[in-house]
Amino acid sequence: MNLSVVVPTLNGRDPLRASLDALSRHAPDAEVVVVNGPSADGTTGMVCERDDVSALVEISDRNLNVARNAGIAEATGDIIAFVGQDVAIEASWHDGVEQAISNGVNVVTGPVHRLVKAGMTTETVETRTIAGRDVTYFSGQNAVFTREAIETVDGFDETLQTGGARDCAHRLANLDQSVTWSPMVSVSLDERDDEGIERDWGVKYRSLAYRMTKNYGPRLTVFRRTIQDAVADAREAGRDVASGDAEPSFWASCGKRVCKGIAIGTKDGALARIRDRSDARNPAGLSSRANRAVERYDWRDA
Repeated sequence: MNLSVVVPTLNGRDPLRASLDALSRHAPDAEVVVVNGPSADGTTGMVCERDDVSALVEISDRNLNVARNAGIAEATGDIIAFVGQDVAIEASWHDGVEQAISNGVNVVTGPVHRLVKAGMTTETVETRTIAGRDVTYFSGQNAVFTREAIETVDGFDETLQTGGARDCAHRLANLDQSVTWSPMVSVSLDERDDEGIERDWGVKYRSLAYRMTKNYGPRLTVFRRTIQDAVADAREAGRDVASGDAEPSFWASCGKRVCKGIAIGTKDGALARIRDRSDARNPAGLSSRANRAVERYDWRDA
C-alpha cells in the first residue's frame, strides 16, 4: 500500500505537532504532506525542522477545501488519507486502512474519539437516504480514499467554506463510490480545553442549501431537508432565549442570517449545477486550477 497522508493546517502549530507525532509512530512509512494556510504562528519553521514530513505546501487561501486539493495535487500515493491538524491517529488506524483497501473499498473512514472534560465521546456510522440516493457521511478529519475515487469526484469543492466533506459524500454516492466504516480506522481529538466555537448560521445554511441544490436540483425533498434543519436550530436557539442564556435579539439575528444563507446558497447551488453537469458536480474542484501553492518544500529526494 503506497499511502500518502495530507494534513491541512492553519495556525495550529502545537496540535499539528502532536498529530505528526502520531503519524510518525503509527504510520512511519507513509508519505506525509502538510498543507499550510497563511499561518502566523511559526508552523512553517516547526514543520521544516522535522525529519518525518515528506513535503510542505504553503497556500494563501484560508479555505480547508483548497488545502485538501493542494494536498491531493502534491501527494504521490495511490491511497490518499486526510487527517485533521488536531487529531491523532490511533494504533489500529494503519492496519484498519490496509485491511479495508485490500478488500477493494473506495473510501474508508472511522470514529473520531473526542476527549472531553466528562470523559470520551465517540461516533457511529452516519447514513441518510436523499432523493433515493444512499449517502454515507465521513469526517473530513479522518478519511482515506483510493486515488481513483478522489479523482473521480474531482477532489473537494472550493466554493464551500464549510461542509466540504459532506458535499463530497453526496457526490461519491452519485458516482457509486462506496464509503466503508471501520472501527479500526480511528483517531482521537482532545477537546478538554475547548470553550466552544460560535457558529455562523449564515455560513452553515449557505453551505447546506448550496450542496443540496447543486447535488439534487431544486427538489421538494431538498427544500424540506433544509427547512427541517433550520426549524430544529431555531428551536434550540429559542430554548436558549427562554432560559436566559441568549437575548431575543440574538434569536432574531440568527433567523435573518439563516434565511439569507438559504437564499444565497440555493442560487449559487443552481448556478454550480449548471456549470458542471457531469456526475462529479464539482465546478470548483481539483482540476479547476493549478496555482494553489505559493511555496513548496520537498524533502522526498533529500
